[in-house]
Amino acid sequence: MSLLAGVMRRTPLLALGLALLGSTAVVVGTPGSVHEGLVASYQGQFLSYLAVDLVLGFIVATCPRRASIVAVAVSFAVQLLVIGGFAHGDNLTVNGVIALLAMAASCMAGLLSRERREHAVALRSQEVAEAVTAERLRIARELHDMVAHSIGIIAIQAGVGSRVIQTQPAEAYEALRAIEATSRETLSGLRRTLVSLRQADPGATVSEQSPLAPSPGLADVERLTAATADAGLRVDVRLSGEQRPLPADIDLSAYRIVQEALTNVVRHAGTGHCRVAIDYGDEELSVEVVDDGRGATGDRSAHGFGIIGMRERVGLLGGHLSAGPRPEGGFRITARLPLPEPVGVGVEAR
Repeated sequence: MSLLAGVMRRTPLLALGLALLGSTAVVVGTPGSVHEGLVASYQGQFLSYLAVDLVLGFIVATCPRRASIVAVAVSFAVQLLVIGGFAHGDNLTVNGVIALLAMAASCMAGLLSRERREHAVALRSQEVAEAVTAERLRIARELHDMVAHSIGIIAIQAGVGSRVIQTQPAEAYEALRAIEATSRETLSGLRRTLVSLRQADPGATVSEQSPLAPSPGLADVERLTAATADAGLRVDVRLSGEQRPLPADIDLSAYRIVQEALTNVVRHAGTGHCRVAIDYGDEELSVEVVDDGRGATGDRSAHGFGIIGMRERVGLLGGHLSAGPRPEGGFRITARLPLPEPVGVGVEAR
């Protein structure tokens, strides 16, 4: 039985054949008279088939279903024939029932082990699929936030340039300059995204794996509002609270929320002014973008994925987002992002 352990992992069907041969030899080769055989059977003459049942459970757990069915059928037939030939009277029924129960228990244990392993594989596959979906959604949000804002500004500047190119060449020149700057920035952001995606390829060369520029954050809001000013939207930025470094995911999400909100103002509000308020609280970061434009009539929430993307970002961080028209006119977007507890405060509290 101990020698079978080394054979089972490599050739379990051979191990089953050896176990059947050895167990049958133990039963058939037992010396003594018929009476002594009966006594021996009562004392466990057929217990050697427990080795067969152990190998059978391993086969059911690891081998294909067709091989498992064949192994169970052969094992059951051999044990039934041997027990029928060497057990008599009531002892035949007792040993037959015991052999059947032992075989059923080993097969059940093998089936449970197989189902547990298959369930673990299915869960792993599901986790991988969910991770891929989450990554695709993250990339889609990044591309949407980056491209939608830039294309909106480029479209407005192109319209302005086409209208004044004959009468005001200087204004047309400024519009073209803004288009060039915005286009270069967008291309740089797309290049960073594509490089980060290609870095997951093991075959990528060293030149392809160039260092990435840092992701934007709230420190870049001034530059964002300057680019928006070129599109004719004046942004008033108000900062409150103790400004401090934030976790990268919160910093990037807050920047993207401001970026998408300003894009919506440029596209739908029909106003030249809006206000951005950023509050660094002790427990949460509050970002508010308010304009005095058309409000709900701008239909900014019915089309596109801007507000949906903002809700997804805030939801992933465990925060809350509210977006809707103001009673006094205009539109307000407010995001509240919980901040992690500072290490020093947590240690002091404990």
